[in-house]
Amino acid sequence: MSERLHQAGKLGRAFEDFKLGDIIVSDGRTIEASDISTFAGLTGDFFPLHVDEEYAKKTPFGGRIAHGPLTFSISSGLMYQSGYYGMAIQNMLECQNMRALLPVRPGDTLRVRAEVVGLDEWKRPNLGKLTVIYSVLNQKEEEVMTYSMVMLAKRRNPEVSHG
Repeated sequence: MSERLHQAGKLGRAFEDFKLGDIIVSDGRTIEASDISTFAGLTGDFFPLHVDEEYAKKTPFGGRIAHGPLTFSISSGLMYQSGYYGMAIQNMLECQNMRALLPVRPGDTLRVRAEVVGLDEWKRPNLGKLTVIYSVLNQKEEEVMTYSMVMLAKRRNPEVSHG
């Protein structure tokens, strides 16, 4: 993490602290078979590719894989846990251009490489619009999912344009 992030302070972050080109890399998290089963139970998505090893062995994947929304959820959580956003994010506006590129299997360790690509004005002066591209990587450094998150971040000085 850059020195600027440490100086800004985790909780005191605001829209003004984010810079175009900032790159953040999260810690890793290993996906367990129990994560997949728990996610199926929470969502009701018991598609056999996710919960039935014998069925999944007969598919082109050769075994169980994680739900795409589970990969998305874990990657979002990893970014929160990184501390990069602090308490600046007020809400998510949208998730754009999500692509699942490779299967995520039990035993895979995921981490996120994120880059700030947009800092824009918002209709309310106390908020700014932040766009971050997420690249979800496995333990082999293979990209398994990509998407952009568009979020609103509180401003420290609402009367000053980010420019």
